[in-house]
Amino acid sequence: MKNITKLLITTFAALFIFAGSANAHVTVKPSTSAPEAWETYTIKVPVEKETATTKVTLKVPEGITFVSYQPVPGWKVTTEGGKDVKTVTWAATDEGISAGQFQQFSFIAQNPKEETKVAWDAFQYYEDGEIVEWSGDEGSDLPHSVTQISVAPKTDSEPADHGHADDSKATDDSKDTATADDKSNGNGTLIITLSVIALILSLVALFAALRKNKR
Repeated sequence: MKNITKLLITTFAALFIFAGSANAHVTVKPSTSAPEAWETYTIKVPVEKETATTKVTLKVPEGITFVSYQPVPGWKVTTEGGKDVKTVTWAATDEGISAGQFQQFSFIAQNPKEETKVAWDAFQYYEDGEIVEWSGDEGSDLPHSVTQISVAPKTDSEPADHGHADDSKATDDSKDTATADDKSNGNGTLIITLSVIALILSLVALFAALRKNKR
């Protein structure tokens, strides 16, 4: 009976950790912006563990010019690279971001002149010493955020100061965004379905074991 209980506890723990980590990524928004725009970017930092996040470092992509940041109570901001900022670090002066919470940090940067795709590598520091590197390609376990620099209208933030597009381009961009949202919703539904199936199987195994012990 003790072995069965340990198995169920392990199964449930792994299940919920998987379901949580599948969606809790460090992200930078917006995902699209116009060339040369003075954009307000926001990095969102969720906590995946039962220990607090105490520091976050973001690498500024090549071609992006970091301008300024919005102060956040309880956090100290430092930059490296002089006038041409290469990295930005938010370090907690208090408890940091606790388990089950997230924090957002905003900053202004100017986009490159040409259309391109920029990747935001981020490094999340936990109180227990672990460093999670969000620097993988799209679709990997630890993906970095990507911003498409394009003249097409943006879909997840206010209009930029520069850039415009015709109606046909806007329609195509909206279709792409809808497709991405559908894919994200599909992944979330799959995770929930697998979680329910795992829970049912665990309960069936428990009842079967209890009936066997009664005999």
